[in-house]
Amino acid sequence: MSIHDIVHRVQTANRPLCLITGGEPLAQKSLHNLMSSLADICPTVQLETSGAFDISAVDSRIHRILDVKTPGSGEDARNLPGNYRHLRQGDEIKFVVTNKTDYQWALEEIEKHDLSRPGVEILVSPAWGSVDPAELADWILEDNAPVRMQLQHHKLIWGHEATGV
Repeated sequence: MSIHDIVHRVQTANRPLCLITGGEPLAQKSLHNLMSSLADICPTVQLETSGAFDISAVDSRIHRILDVKTPGSGEDARNLPGNYRHLRQGDEIKFVVTNKTDYQWALEEIEKHDLSRPGVEILVSPAWGSVDPAELADWILEDNAPVRMQLQHHKLIWGHEATGV
């Protein structure tokens, strides 16, 4: 679809929020133009990115969700820690943990990079089928961690096999 077609479709849907996600959006050449065009017509535009690409040039009207890859994902070497300094009020950082080691690594990242700052939400989610949500909640409570637990609602609603939701 062209940027014009996407913008027209979003405008026709008349929704208050537009989320750009799936794969790695910042790998797409025209994404910055698309995001700016969407921000012109939609009250809230969010970008969910793995953090493997520089977020500093993202339009200031876009809320960034930085999905930081933990060691258990096998993709942590792709993280760009320099992205942390570009986070601003309204942005989010998300860690999906596969085990307690990932959870502890996430807490170390939060402390090492001073991520607990006003207006930036820190989310920790249990990886589907790897960590029991109650167990993760216990770890967070025991540590009084500066995070909010998030479940993968799409998997709870449509099942872990569903795509395109």
